[in-house]
Amino acid sequence: MSVGATQVGIDVKLAVESDRYAARAYLQNHQQCEVFDDDIRKLTDDKIKRIPHGADGTVVFGGPPCQGFSYSNTRTRTLGNSDNFLYKEFLRVVTIWQPDFVVFENVQGIVNIAKGWVMHEIIDGLNNLEYTTTWGILNALHFGVPQSRSRFFLIGSRKGPRIDLPLPDTSTPITVKEAIADLPSITNGEARDWLPYGEPRSSAYAKRLRNRLRKCSGHLVTNNSSRVLDRYRFIPPGGNWQHIPAKMMENYTDRSRCHTGVYYRLRGDQPSVVIGNYRKNMLIHPTDHRGLSVREAARLQSFPDSYQFVGSIGFQQQQVGNAVPPRLAKRVFEQLR
Repeated sequence: MSVGATQVGIDVKLAVESDRYAARAYLQNHQQCEVFDDDIRKLTDDKIKRIPHGADGTVVFGGPPCQGFSYSNTRTRTLGNSDNFLYKEFLRVVTIWQPDFVVFENVQGIVNIAKGWVMHEIIDGLNNLEYTTTWGILNALHFGVPQSRSRFFLIGSRKGPRIDLPLPDTSTPITVKEAIADLPSITNGEARDWLPYGEPRSSAYAKRLRNRLRKCSGHLVTNNSSRVLDRYRFIPPGGNWQHIPAKMMENYTDRSRCHTGVYYRLRGDQPSVVIGNYRKNMLIHPTDHRGLSVREAARLQSFPDSYQFVGSIGFQQQQVGNAVPPRLAKRVFEQLR
């Protein structure tokens, strides 16, 4: 979210991130920002009060851990999961710091957990603090991101009128090919981080993310076993595990329980499916028999190529998959501007 915020001129003063590798990546890319790399419950009231207020307006934005609200995590989507209450820490920061605006983001599943109780707790909490709120589900696909990814967004305004969410872009969605075709040719298990670009011609989308760079980082690919690579060969663009012969899936206790995103091969002529835990799901390159590189996944999330991820390949993949698409965040923050 901070990438989109800074792109519209927001000067981020303090970020809270408990994952040490994500915190290191954040500081690598936002070097002028202070990072509190610990549990937000350890962020003291006094520390919050000392955050400077800007003369042109202030905003608190973020997305409390969302795994408990996710549709893919039915086991933890209950009020018995303590992580489902970290939104109260978001409200605590807002109560103490009293920003002019708030932007709250989460998975769309937050709308339905406990029949909407959690969502209304957040809305009522902000209303009690005299914020006028508006909320809805935004699909990144409709805001210049080559990926179908729906997220919950809420905007609150303390001094001004209600601020609407951005309207969808009606132009033709960006395809996977447009997003990644100019990146270098690599193979399964690629371990070279920095590489020059491949195809000299690039789409308007790719040119914006390259921004005159000659090479970029993130060309790391999971080293899949030969058994996994053999499975890839049976899957056409738009296909998934169902195209793999049953005898090649015998290590699965019940392969019929695999969801449609497992062993899914992207289509080059269409936008991507959700870039979540793409290593676990075995998300496949449109034409090559391999998984996606960190940079390819970052392109599908709309990260600029200058953004560097930190840690081993697994941590970098997690940083990409957990992120809010920067171009979607930018469109939301433009509403505040």
